[in-house]
Amino acid sequence: MKIYQSRSFAHKVKKLSKPEKTTLDKEIKKILSDPEIGTEKKGDLRGIFVHKFKIKSKQHLLSYRFSESSLELIMLGLHENYYRDLKKHLK
Repeated sequence: MKIYQSRSFAHKVKKLSKPEKTTLDKEIKKILSDPEIGTEKKGDLRGIFVHKFKIKSKQHLLSYRFSESSLELIMLGLHENYYRDLKKHLK
């Protein structure tokens, strides 16, 4: 399965420390093994899945889309204003 990442996702990952990146990699592997691990959103965000996980006791959200052959990592961030920013990013 091919993995694609958006620019905003790559920009956020670049700012993470090494242990945080390790945690993120583990969560991405979980998504690869079971793409429906996240919750599918409704309405404007239909087709987008969001996986919630913790890094250093802060809850992070990872949004993604998947098909049979690819996984697109869209956005990574904290919960505050996450869905508002996600809608802006998708437009």
